[in-house]
Amino acid sequence: MKKYLCVLLPALVFYVYAAAGNVVSVRDFGAKGDGVNIDSPAINAALKSAADDGGGTVTLDAGTYLAYSIHLQSGVTLRLEKGAVIKAAPVTDTAGYDEAEPNKSSYQDFGHSHWHNSLMWGENLNNVTIEGEGLIDGNGVLTRGGKKKTPSGKTTANKALAMRDCSNVIVRGVSFLNCGHFALLLTGVDDLLIENVTADTNRDGFDIDCCERVIIRNCDVNTVNDDAIVLKCSYALGREKPTSDVLIENCRVSGYDIGSLIDGTRTTHAEKAPDGDGPTGRIKLGTESNGGFRHIKVRNCTFTHCRGLALETVDGAPMEDIEVCDITMTDICNSPIYIRLGDRMRAPEGFHPSTIDGIRIRRVNVDDADSRYACLIAGVKGNPVRNVRIENLNIRFRGGITNEDVRLQKGSNPFFFGGTGEAAISRHEGTGGYPEPSAHGIQPAWGFSISYAENILLDRIRLECIRPDERPWLYQSHTENVRLENIKIIPAF
Repeated sequence: MKKYLCVLLPALVFYVYAAAGNVVSVRDFGAKGDGVNIDSPAINAALKSAADDGGGTVTLDAGTYLAYSIHLQSGVTLRLEKGAVIKAAPVTDTAGYDEAEPNKSSYQDFGHSHWHNSLMWGENLNNVTIEGEGLIDGNGVLTRGGKKKTPSGKTTANKALAMRDCSNVIVRGVSFLNCGHFALLLTGVDDLLIENVTADTNRDGFDIDCCERVIIRNCDVNTVNDDAIVLKCSYALGREKPTSDVLIENCRVSGYDIGSLIDGTRTTHAEKAPDGDGPTGRIKLGTESNGGFRHIKVRNCTFTHCRGLALETVDGAPMEDIEVCDITMTDICNSPIYIRLGDRMRAPEGFHPSTIDGIRIRRVNVDDADSRYACLIAGVKGNPVRNVRIENLNIRFRGGITNEDVRLQKGSNPFFFGGTGEAAISRHEGTGGYPEPSAHGIQPAWGFSISYAENILLDRIRLECIRPDERPWLYQSHTENVRLENIKIIPAF
């Protein structure tokens, strides 16, 4: 734990520094906060003035501030007081958001590769805080897709908060609603603290990409259509950079209907995400994975009405020293645990292959989990997953699958690799597609399905089927040294 404490120290030093500066209100610069006038020019003027004065705090009191792109500044805290709402303004024939900046990287989608086309953004900054009890509302304006313009040429935005190549950043206390492609896209942001933040949004919640020394704690993230808290290490910066020394703790992720976390209703009318499987809303490492995942710890987190934990590297990233502990999951719509090494290889020609070596998962309790895909551990031929320990695991699966279901599946999922019957596990060899449990098809086991893996330990495992399931609890293919210790299997009768 000592190494994770050092992550917080730079943030604490900055917070004391920022709080000591001048405090100014955006209303002093002409902001109305009436939900009618466009207030981003006033907000930007206040931020620049504080930066020019050597740093300080810019406050937004209660009110609704319609805005286009807001430009964050080094040494400045943006504080949203209770009742303050920054709301994305609709694009018109005469007004829109900042243009997406040039980026030559072509190994990930448009959304991951641009930052300026956002409601709030910063680049090459340090000592930045966004805090308070207010709300950042995408207002149905922030898009889910890539580069878009109105017929008159005005630019839309697809992110609420985007930062690139920054350091000493704090996001604390604020809420995000309906934020398009990303609520937070933070790329190359080191010494980062995200604390007591709520996000309730259409696609990804927190995308932490190529970031080092990060703490994410006490956050609630609801994302029915995409991942909630996702670590990535893409090539968006035009170079390899790892995501390393990360602590995610005391967070709650879910896949409720959009907006129903913030309003407290927690409804579940949306049965499927865009890929055709159930609500997403999980914690994941991957999919974009070039620079490496190292020294990651996830602890004391809950997953509710969403997919399970996903640890994926498919574009050449090494995954090393990953620890997950004290996790509770309820109503899980696919694999409770998915560990995937693939070779999609969205990377420069000749890039090194992905590797997984050193994952420990312990003290995990799962109730009401879909058993179609079991817990999946899958490498590729000639490049196995190595050195995984799963201990003190308790899962109640739904069961109810027959061997005929395995044999007759047609692979309607768009990511499905194809194949039938006993060949289900061999779908792991179809390694170039998007990594998702549903891509492997219904597995020939209901508890664990393991392929192309070495030195795997399952210890103190309790697996239960709620309904009868014809498949065995375990399937293995192309494995070495899979050790089973203290296994308790409770089939349904």
